[in-house]
Amino acid sequence: MLDMYQAGPARLVINRALGARIHALRLFDVDILVAASEDPIAWGSYPMAPWAGRIRRGRFRAGDRTLQLPINFPPHAMHGTTYARPWQRDADGYRIDLGPDWPFAGFVRQRFVLSETHLDLRLEVHSESEPFPAAVGWHPWFRRQLATGGALQLDFQPTHLLARDWDGITSAEPVAPGAGPWDDCFTGVVQPVRLHWPGALTLEMTASTDVWVVYNQPTHALCVEPQSAPPNALNDWQQWVHPGEPLILTSRWSWRSENL
Repeated sequence: MLDMYQAGPARLVINRALGARIHALRLFDVDILVAASEDPIAWGSYPMAPWAGRIRRGRFRAGDRTLQLPINFPPHAMHGTTYARPWQRDADGYRIDLGPDWPFAGFVRQRFVLSETHLDLRLEVHSESEPFPAAVGWHPWFRRQLATGGALQLDFQPTHLLARDWDGITSAEPVAPGAGPWDDCFTGVVQPVRLHWPGALTLEMTASTDVWVVYNQPTHALCVEPQSAPPNALNDWQQWVHPGEPLILTSRWSWRSENL
């Protein structure tokens, strides 16, 4: 269930069976994303919906109800209900129902538009019944070392880091960003965010949000994740989806080669 798209020096592969994720993105004959493995959260670039990051203990409130999500990253729920399930391809891109692990009727739609110089991404969460809180994002795993060129350098300029609490959950407390290593959420991010592999290529990322998560602890990969809201958003930064009023996040990834 791999769909392949080509535009000039860019080759995009979408894996419908595992979250309609970017299975591979090859630019100028070089793969920039971590290759497939048995762990669905640790490769490619996958959509996170209807929440992004961790939800504390898997619990959140919607109106006067307290709801419980399955715990898939003990002791928390993480990354939504769609990243490892099969999606359907349709005229508007890719679509999936939110599934039995989400207590509201709805669906997610994802679209990709590939050109020779950039990739446009669009992620939508729709309600089919009553309003509900949601958040979305993408979780790309970029290779630190490509087949050519030097090691990955990140040009990332946030205003604030949102401190994590005793439970490892992002809080509402803004602090000055430190030197890392990071598994953290940042706000007020200057765009574009640049990923530079010296001697190979530069990738610039923009998004319709100023909330980004950076995970730079692995030695083989670096994750730069645009999100509509910080982790634990279903509790602390609620964005509501209404029938006919979806939550929408867009992003553009642009590239240029240093060898042309």
